Amino acid sequence: PAVSDTAVNEAYDALGDTFHFYLKAFDRNSIDNAGMALNASIHYGSNYDNAFWNGQQMVFGDGDNVIFSGFTSCTDVIGHELTHGVTGSEANLTYQGISGALNESISDVFGSMVKQYKLNQTAGQADWLIGAGILAKGISGVALRSLKAPGTAYDDAKLGTDPQPADMQHYLKTDEDNGGVHINSGIPNHAFYLAATAIGGNSWEKAGQVWYDALVDHSLKSNATFATFANLTVNHAGSRYGAKSTEQKAIADAWAKVGVKAQGGKAAGAR
Repeated sequence: PAVSDTAVNEAYDALGDTFHFYLKAFDRNSIDNAGMALNASIHYGSNYDNAFWNGQQMVFGDGDNVIFSGFTSCTDVIGHELTHGVTGSEANLTYQGISGALNESISDVFGSMVKQYKLNQTAGQADWLIGAGILAKGISGVALRSLKAPGTAYDDAKLGTDPQPADMQHYLKTDEDNGGVHINSGIPNHAFYLAATAIGGNSWEKAGQVWYDALVDHSLKSNATFATFANLTVNHAGSRYGAKSTEQKAIADAWAKVGVKAQGGKAAGAR
């Protein structure tokens, strides 16, 4: 039952939403696919401006109410962080450079789908924002990131301007943020948005299924590039929906539009 602490209720509900999403959409039994209990700590630190998965559980700050408000209020943020656990138990993508940006993108993609699943939204109805409502009052912006339009989520004197690129032409080479993992993730994020909206319907049913197939594929290594992952999605779309199917074409076209060339080939087996 609900308790008097709103953050407790929000965290509890979003953990459950994420658990049920993975179970119902992909027949995955929790983060590790072995029934792992989902635990969380709230009110972490003092005015802590973040939420994170520490390898064992979720941790939520309350925000400083200057730039960010409480981090338990957004289901997609919680779905994002828990998906780091899924990625860690599968491909364990290295958190640096391109593989780190792919890691972040996978969390954004599945975090967005958790919210869409909860709201029963189609790809066309979704806002494709991560962290909508998490910015404090007075901050000029709508969210932390946008899969639909990377680089447009915020533009504020305190927070800065959303630095995410939407294509490889604008890939940012930097030593900050582990080589730009939260920045260049905008590229594969946008590819998923383009694929899901082109296919239509609920994003988790086809585009999301293909992304999940690629994530749990034995051949996805820890140092995977965008192109490696793109190839796997095209391969699995062909295996699941047929070579030259509309789904496979939509996914290949989406990667091409963001400047990632997907060659395709024979798909490896899923775990």
